[in-house]
Amino acid sequence: MPSVRALLAEVDERPIARRIAIPHDEARMSFPLRSNTVRDLDEFTDITASYVQHHYARCVALGGRLSRSQAAGRAKEILNQHMRRQGGDYVSAYQDAHDGVNGGMRTVLDVVCDSIKEEAIEYYMRDAFDRHMPPDDWHGRKEMVRQFIQHCGVALPGIDPTDPARYARDIESLIRAFIRGLRQMSAIFRRL
Repeated sequence: MPSVRALLAEVDERPIARRIAIPHDEARMSFPLRSNTVRDLDEFTDITASYVQHHYARCVALGGRLSRSQAAGRAKEILNQHMRRQGGDYVSAYQDAHDGVNGGMRTVLDVVCDSIKEEAIEYYMRDAFDRHMPPDDWHGRKEMVRQFIQHCGVALPGIDPTDPARYARDIESLIRAFIRGLRQMSAIFRRL
């Protein structure tokens, strides 16, 4: 049976930072931004689409490219999703970039970067869990989830430790709780 320690070593924050987070942050830093404001919606769309193409080529498709329409659509989707949490939408992000408020264009690109990075981390985690907890071994998977929950304890917000079978079938909630726990713990240690 696979080891919970091997899984924990693979989903530790340091390898995730080294393999995923840092390359995404470096892709963001390497994108030239001439101004923190834009003239109009066309320029905003061009910059966000160019950024998504740049980011995907550096971190996702490793040299491959998205078409301009795919990149513009992905940027719009990300910004709509992010801005809805604040009561806005894609046009609100454009207004911020146009007026240079709330961080302007720099913050808009940071939001896009963070979203793509979070998605990459989630895919990485899902793959690690699937390799260490094969879907065709129900009992082994259930035992690994039990050990994982026991090991992480408080670091898994919103997870019921008394029912590991609940998470063994669909590990999405377990992965999301683990990622939230990592972020919370990192934030605490950075403040110390």
